[in-house]
Amino acid sequence: MFNIVLVEPEIPQNTGNIARTCAATGCRLHLVKPLGFEISDRYLKRAGLDYWQYVDVKIWENLDEFFAANEGGTFYFFTTKGRRRHVDATFRDGDFLVFGKETKGLPEELLKAHPDSCLRIPMLGELRSLNLSNSVAIAVYEGLRQSDFTGFNVKGQLHTMRWEDM
Repeated sequence: MFNIVLVEPEIPQNTGNIARTCAATGCRLHLVKPLGFEISDRYLKRAGLDYWQYVDVKIWENLDEFFAANEGGTFYFFTTKGRRRHVDATFRDGDFLVFGKETKGLPEELLKAHPDSCLRIPMLGELRSLNLSNSVAIAVYEGLRQSDFTGFNVKGQLHTMRWEDM
C-alpha cells in the first residue's frame, strides 16, 4: 500500500489517529525526528487504541536519512502551498505521501525542490489548514478510491432488529 511519512509530528493524538488509519489500510508509517512526544506517550497509545500491533512503523533520525534510504521512490508532498489538487495525482502502490508538522508544515526548501509533486487538499476561504490526521485520511482514501478499494472489505451488513429489541 502507501507509505505515510510524518515529518517532525508534534501532537501525539494526531500520530495515534494516523497509526489507526495505517492499520486499517495497510499503509506503512514513517516518523521523521525530532518528534514532539515520546513513542511511549500515553496520548499516542490511547489515540491508536489497540491498533499499534497492526502498524508497520519506521523511525528516521532526519529527512536526509529518510530520503537516502528511499531513493527512487515516488513522493507527494501535501501542503497548502501546492498548485495541484490531491485528486489530480495518480497514486500507486508504494508511493510516499509526505506530511509536515502541525504548526509549520513541510520545509519550504523541500517544497521548492519538488513543486510538481506538491499537492493541496482544497478548502474554503483563508483557513490555514486541515487537521493533520484528517489530511492523511483524505489522501489515503483518495488513493484507495483510485484503486477501486481492491482487496478491501467494501460491503457492510445491517443487523436485523426485532421490534421487541427496541
